[in-house]
Amino acid sequence: MKQFVSFVIKEAKHILRDKRTMLILFGMPVVMMLLFGFAISTDVKNVRTVMVTSQADHMTRMAADRLAASEYFTIVGTVGTPQEAELLIRGQKADMAVVFGHDFASKKSGVQLIVDGSDPNMAQQWGTYAQQVMANPQQMAPVNTKMLYNPQMRSAYNFVPAIMGMLLMLVCAMMTSISIVREKEKGTMEVLLVSPVKPLMVIVAKAIPYLVLAFGILITILLMARFVLDVPLAGSLLWILAVSTLYILLALSLGLLISNVAQTQLVALLLSAMVLLMPVVMLSGMMFPVESMPKILQWISAVVPPRYYIDAMRKLMIMGVGISEITKEVAILGGMTAVLLTVALKKFKTRLE
Repeated sequence: MKQFVSFVIKEAKHILRDKRTMLILFGMPVVMMLLFGFAISTDVKNVRTVMVTSQADHMTRMAADRLAASEYFTIVGTVGTPQEAELLIRGQKADMAVVFGHDFASKKSGVQLIVDGSDPNMAQQWGTYAQQVMANPQQMAPVNTKMLYNPQMRSAYNFVPAIMGMLLMLVCAMMTSISIVREKEKGTMEVLLVSPVKPLMVIVAKAIPYLVLAFGILITILLMARFVLDVPLAGSLLWILAVSTLYILLALSLGLLISNVAQTQLVALLLSAMVLLMPVVMLSGMMFPVESMPKILQWISAVVPPRYYIDAMRKLMIMGVGISEITKEVAILGGMTAVLLTVALKKFKTRLE
């Protein structure tokens, strides 16, 4: 046991000596949380809007005033024809145009929205928001919409669990694989394996410091989410940590598997980027809803572990559900962990013999 602890301390010192790596490991979560929380946002705000009307009657002014009074839209001007509005949008001077028909005052209808559709998702949101804001209260009763779990419709609620899934996977899998491959590249792995400690214990000793680092990153993200971005932790903190522990073990198993294939650190980095980074960002539901993807990509995303962890964290953190509501995600993560760990350890032992 004493020798095992010595291996753990040796690996921890090796990690701590590399100041640049430590800066990246703990600086990356902070930077990404600030970027996704404040800079990169899908919230609808300050949409530059131009009004298209041939006559300034009372009903038209009321609809325009409701639009201008909202926090979502900024009126940048008024023109007489839709063609003039399209020129403003093409010239990047406006994002949307509201065209009022000649009979808008009499029929209380006849409104057309011309929207910059270069970003389809945002364009659809702008159109929906504009229709709701301009709804005529004299024509119909206002619709009372209650937004569950995210009343302010803040994008940080969506991004925080996604960042957790991405960073924990990258740190645990990528850094573990590189650490083991570095020993192979330098020729020191054989020296470690002929020591009194069993080969399995050597691998576990190298993984433990990254396990501790992953928990440090997890705590950092949770603290920033709660006290900087004001994202609630509605569910049980115990279950959040428990599911995250299972996910971290899965990521460590994947890192061990990558280390079996790669013989150099460069190959390990390339494999990690192809196997981890792109699928995590594109297919996990972090940026794009899985349900909106083509069927073939939905099938591929079914084997991407962060998809299930991100879903579980959104339910635990934002919705505040219990563990009974995420049994499917936990079962899939547990199955993946068992399979990856079994294959990785077996293959590692075979290669080293």
